[in-house]
Amino acid sequence: MLMPYGLDPTILLLIPAMILSIYAQSKIKSAYNIYSREGLKSGMTGAEVARMVLDRSGLQDVVIERVAGNLTDHYDPRKKVLRLSSDVYSRPTIASAGVAAHEAGHAIQDQVDYGPLKLRSFMVPFASFGSRFSMIIIIIGLIFGFTGMISLGIVLFSLVVMFQLFTLPVEFNASSRALAVLGDYQILTADEVPKAKKVLDAAALTYVAAAFSSIMTLVRLLIIRDRRR
Repeated sequence: MLMPYGLDPTILLLIPAMILSIYAQSKIKSAYNIYSREGLKSGMTGAEVARMVLDRSGLQDVVIERVAGNLTDHYDPRKKVLRLSSDVYSRPTIASAGVAAHEAGHAIQDQVDYGPLKLRSFMVPFASFGSRFSMIIIIIGLIFGFTGMISLGIVLFSLVVMFQLFTLPVEFNASSRALAVLGDYQILTADEVPKAKKVLDAAALTYVAAAFSSIMTLVRLLIIRDRRR
């Protein structure tokens, strides 16, 4: 049954995901904007924080690079390179310290062969392929009534969902490592650590929102496919 004006009622499944996504984006923007203006008492830039964490973890071989963009920070396990966005790299703020330590946390995960990180890295090419072609295949299947093609597209999209689920423990663990080293190495004072936690918690929520959105999309696709049988 279609809703008024021809709308598919399964679209309603995506509304909670959309609300969570909007909330998560507002939280990370708010937290980052607040604490990117609050200077770090130690005066260390994000690059200096990352370097200290890496060196004390025996990761002197990991290179730190500056990259363009806002919140484009990431660790590349293949090249052993930690890339920080310009603001994080050069500014001595609580937000910069939190983000830099978080990315250094990924490098530490790589060093200790953290299982979920290895699984996520293994899934990258499969998730990329699924993200690129799943919806195209599903749409073709819907247009021509090929249930098999719809199922194939759903299988490919499931790879994207799996990747995002594997991402959650990786991100949560990196944040836990970051907060621990920021306090242990006295990069942040006792009153600064909870502020950095707010930034990292807000960032983690965006990954939760992305995973939830993908799961609800997958449920919707399964319902649509079963209607065609």
